[in-house]
Amino acid sequence: MTTPEPVGVTDEQSPFDTHVHRFTVLTVNTHKGFTALNRRFILPELREAVRSVSADVVFLQEVHGTHEQHPKRYSNWPTMPQYEFLADTLWPQFAYGRNAVYPAGDHGNALLSKFQIIRHDNLDVSISGHENRGLLHCVLRLPGDGREVHAICVHLGLRETHRNAQLKLLVQRLEALPDDAPVIIAGDFNDWRLRADALLKPSGLREVFAEHHGQSARSFPARLPALRLDRIYVRHLKASHPQVLSNRPWSHLSDHVPLSVEIEL
Repeated sequence: MTTPEPVGVTDEQSPFDTHVHRFTVLTVNTHKGFTALNRRFILPELREAVRSVSADVVFLQEVHGTHEQHPKRYSNWPTMPQYEFLADTLWPQFAYGRNAVYPAGDHGNALLSKFQIIRHDNLDVSISGHENRGLLHCVLRLPGDGREVHAICVHLGLRETHRNAQLKLLVQRLEALPDDAPVIIAGDFNDWRLRADALLKPSGLREVFAEHHGQSARSFPARLPALRLDRIYVRHLKASHPQVLSNRPWSHLSDHVPLSVEIEL
């Protein structure tokens, strides 16, 4: 298990002062702020698009913490970590799990939240080679009755054997939680062979698109989604209105399109 980033969570309070029974979740692989094939740096446009959804909790994959060379190449590169730039003023709470570290910088998963993040840690699920992967596990405290919701941001490997091993580690993490704990798991599963549902179902997880539409959502590549790589799973929560955000501007802001869903306690 890696050490959580010390700058990952702010001390600001949630903007909500009443009970919350319903909220919106968004997940998107940001592709480090670049369009498909790295043709253009579009993080400022991506931030505006994310803001337009008005999601309460945002799961991010492939987001930069630091990079030494890019600020010299791109005049609009932010002076802060990408996840903090994306959080802006809408999400006062954020957490970052650094997965890949290299001479120029690092990237990983992040979670932005309008609710208080009371604790978080980053589980290293790298198997071998150069694919560094992690599960960013955050515990959110909802306003009002203080109910806790576990939010796990996922980015799994490209090899099926790696994904299977990583899913087993995810299941082990779930087994350590209270049996009645509400859980949301979202992110890029890279599960183009559609094996994750069967492995996660015994843990009580339901994939929201499969539950409502009979199959998970097509999310990759963004301009003509064909592969069902991104998922949102829930346990002990109700899900409604799952959406694939595949129209402009989303189709031109990353190599994945985002998914969103409404969650009800």
